[in-house]
Amino acid sequence: MVTALEVPADLLIERLAEKLRKMPQIRPPAWAYYAKTGAHKERPPEDPEWWYYRAASLLRKLYKRGTPVGLERLRTAYGGRVNRGVAPEHFAKAGGSAIRKVLQQLERAGLVRRVRGKGRVLTDKGRSLLDNTAYEIMKELAEKNPSLRKYLE
Repeated sequence: MVTALEVPADLLIERLAEKLRKMPQIRPPAWAYYAKTGAHKERPPEDPEWWYYRAASLLRKLYKRGTPVGLERLRTAYGGRVNRGVAPEHFAKAGGSAIRKVLQQLERAGLVRRVRGKGRVLTDKGRSLLDNTAYEIMKELAEKNPSLRKYLE
């Protein structure tokens, strides 16, 4: 069986974002189009669909980790370097609000569940969504490259 870690991450996240766009529980709030994603960014995201890509990326991170992941670790993962003009750059965590709201929406959709005091972890439904999407991607890749067919069995 193909897992979400065996297909290219960019294809998986893109395909997951398409599927999440169809779910009624996952919708960007009104402020999402105007807010920056962290102190290290100069402007808000240019892609109007960034909310779905962030949700898909969070699902993949939770899948990859396997154990509960807290908000602070995710803020660190999505952080970056702050441009301080002529002063040396420093690392800054990403904003927590966008990550928290996405995780809450994924919880309402039944893809993620909260573990008190530890963080969030994928549910069976979430794991199934990622594995099925990975299988679809591998199937398409195997049509183009027959040597990948062995992974489908």
